[in-house]
Amino acid sequence: MPKSTAYRPPFTLTPLALRLVAEISEAVGRYAIMAEYSLTPQLRRENRLRTIHASLAIENNTLTLDQVSAVIDGKRVLGHPREIQEVRNAFSAYEAMPGWTPESVKDLLEAHSLLMQGLVDDAGRFRTGGVGIYKGSELVHMAPPAQRVPLLVENLLKWLSGTDEHPLIASAVVHYELEFIHPFADGNGRMGRLWQTLILRRWRPLLSYLPVETVIRDRQQEYYDTLAQADQAGEATPFIEFMLTALRDAFREAIESEPGAFSPAIQRNSPDSALRTDLASDPVDDPASDPVERLMAVLAAGEAGTAALMAALGLSHRPTFRKNYLAPALDGAWIEPTQPEKPNSPKQRYRLTPKAKRWLRLHENP
Repeated sequence: MPKSTAYRPPFTLTPLALRLVAEISEAVGRYAIMAEYSLTPQLRRENRLRTIHASLAIENNTLTLDQVSAVIDGKRVLGHPREIQEVRNAFSAYEAMPGWTPESVKDLLEAHSLLMQGLVDDAGRFRTGGVGIYKGSELVHMAPPAQRVPLLVENLLKWLSGTDEHPLIASAVVHYELEFIHPFADGNGRMGRLWQTLILRRWRPLLSYLPVETVIRDRQQEYYDTLAQADQAGEATPFIEFMLTALRDAFREAIESEPGAFSPAIQRNSPDSALRTDLASDPVDDPASDPVERLMAVLAAGEAGTAALMAALGLSHRPTFRKNYLAPALDGAWIEPTQPEKPNSPKQRYRLTPKAKRWLRLHENP
């Protein structure tokens, strides 16, 4: 009989992928310096909650970040019981990560059991039936037959255990392959993201607290489109490039959006010091303070989406806009989304509330 060859997932290392690996490796060093000064237990917890919130939002969970935090704190939250259970499960799974090995099928099943307990009948077990992914009425992906799933997962994790590929590459490949195999009846997306984080955590433990899921959520349609492109190409290459780009940008956001991330000596010499100073001094406490008032002034002309609002405000850094403008305006009920039932829709726009319109009328110049 011919000698069997070890399974290798199909992918190509492109110049873009290699460049992104180099950029991320450099960013890891900066992130480690930042973490030494500012990644306190409280910030680690906040980043973990942001990760959970974003990963579940991708799966259409509508709870806000504040509600996710309240659920984890054991507080009563007004929300759908299933969505509340999803938050509890995800927190348990991410907290259990240190005890798992990425190459273990047993651990993969245990992780799924934690993520999906109380949500599906077969939590912690591979699917037993066929499954397809639909966009409307169009079938966009037909997963392999259920009887092949155990072997496909075993081969994938065996490849992971022996590969010499950089963990950044290997983690993206495993993420894509899990989405392609679709080993579970439900929860495959969150499992793919969780398992990629687990692989990256082994490479650099600090990556447990890098909320890359927030970047994926903001680029959700691109995330799905790239999965489809990889399916059509018959290899993970397009998805590898997407995930590496998301990781690079997640590092940039983490480094640039922490005003107290560096010691004073490092701040003075850092090219990002001006941005951190702006973030630290940007007032948001008073509902009529500069960021919120400026945002309301822009929306006085009519509803607009995120990109248009950022352009009108002269902003290019999305986390700054979200943290200092959008979030306080929403929290203060000065603005409202046009599609509240679809908070992550790419067509989401914002408009002034009656409260904001009254405030603007009262403060108009005579």
